Amino acid sequence: MRKSFYHFLMKYRHPAPKDAISSFANDAFLDHAFPKTSEDYQELSTYLELNGQYLPSMIVFDEAWQEYSMSER
Repeated sequence: MRKSFYHFLMKYRHPAPKDAISSFANDAFLDHAFPKTSEDYQELSTYLELNGQYLPSMIVFDEAWQEYSMSER
């Protein structure tokens, strides 16, 4: 069974983030409206473009999505 993107992302949470994906994971955890059950790139991308002010760049999401896609094959 495939994990949601949020579930995948939470493995990167860290009290002292060492990279942009860890910072993204920490911020997504605090974002109570984040689509936690989604596995859909377009849904997540649209959400983050409209609500992801904590992301310095959508490139961070794209890199995390690429890792997610590779790990969930």
